[in-house]
Amino acid sequence: MNQGIVIFWFRRDLRLTDNTGLLAALESGYKVLPIFIFDKEILEKLPKNDARVSFIHHALEKMSAQLKEAYGSGIGLYHGSPASVFSKITTDYTVHEVYTNHDYEPYAQARDSAIETLLNTKNIAFKTFKDQVVFEKDDIVKDDGTPYVVYTPYKNKWKAVFNPERDLKPQASENGLEHLYRSTSFPTISLTDMGFKAASIRVPDYTATPDLINNYEATRNFPAKIKGTSRLGPHLRFGTVSVRHMMQLAIAEENEVFWSELIWREFFMQILWHFPHTVNKSFRPKYDRVEWRNDEMEFEKWKKGETGYPLVDAGMRELNATGYMHNRVRMLVASFLCKHLLIDWRWGEAYFAEKLLDFDLSANVGNWQWAAGSGVDAAPYFRIFNPTTQIDKFDKQKEYIQRWVQDLQELTYPVPMVDHKMARERCLKVYKEAVG
Repeated sequence: MNQGIVIFWFRRDLRLTDNTGLLAALESGYKVLPIFIFDKEILEKLPKNDARVSFIHHALEKMSAQLKEAYGSGIGLYHGSPASVFSKITTDYTVHEVYTNHDYEPYAQARDSAIETLLNTKNIAFKTFKDQVVFEKDDIVKDDGTPYVVYTPYKNKWKAVFNPERDLKPQASENGLEHLYRSTSFPTISLTDMGFKAASIRVPDYTATPDLINNYEATRNFPAKIKGTSRLGPHLRFGTVSVRHMMQLAIAEENEVFWSELIWREFFMQILWHFPHTVNKSFRPKYDRVEWRNDEMEFEKWKKGETGYPLVDAGMRELNATGYMHNRVRMLVASFLCKHLLIDWRWGEAYFAEKLLDFDLSANVGNWQWAAGSGVDAAPYFRIFNPTTQIDKFDKQKEYIQRWVQDLQELTYPVPMVDHKMARERCLKVYKEAVG
């Protein structure tokens, strides 16, 4: 039996640099064994070629190889339920403490509570840290202590409280890696061992150059401009980049729009933390009275990008081919599903959850509820995007459409599956009957 270590549990923080929980573990006075758990409960719900699993596995192998070469260390990779993995680790090693960074989603909170209880039975402390956000939980609330449910006042309070020297101080975990546990054999597991295969879709590298940040406001609304977006989402989601570093860049370039997008992310995360029921219930309860049509054949057409509305179809085909969709187009396809087809926002949210490389539960739920009119700070239900005039606004030259809807001029391209005027009137009637 090996003596006297602490565990650092990687989750949404797949980096060795600027990692709060990892730094705390390295400063504990004990050798640190880093681990990652491929949680069976999560993996069982995913497609077997899920690009996000490949991305996580690759990031961990890359870090482990770096640690092996430089320090004779590595990362233990486990596959199973977190409870069974910790039961095994605490049998194999004398573990004094377990360190990790906070996770705010309902499943993660329940999981962490169960792990803390398990470890307490073995007199092992469970220590967690704020890392994936600048402000969390009750950090930014109204003067009466209640959470903000409108973005702009939240953002204003966020900025009023914000102190860059304190809140963006780098957590220099990279300087303490010599305190890692050394071994010639760390547990490892392949994608194949877990029943997965390498994905055909790859998570792209992110771009956050000064040029992109400075031109962000001018280019971010136009889906044809591939270089107008950062592709930062998956990297923030899985923590291959530090949010503190990205905030520093936004501030250094004095770009309010890019900075505001990062604050939106924290707004949705604190909404989910305060209102976990919004994962499957409307934030505004009366919107759960909407009589959805939920036509499965129409849903299939929407999923495949065969609605007959070129900008909607381009977005869905981009999503299916790449795991990505431009944010402006996401708003349109979501509005089209909920309002033109009267299909429950939860159906669309679940499909995006399966397909998006940058899927983040809080943002996905928040944005889908925004599109349906049922969420915090949502678009009013009578705001219904016209999928044809949106082309004139955001893809006038049809560059984006032509890239993804290559059969646009073919006889096989479908006619519009629903008339815009009729669908709009039907939507207004159904919503008004539900919410008054």
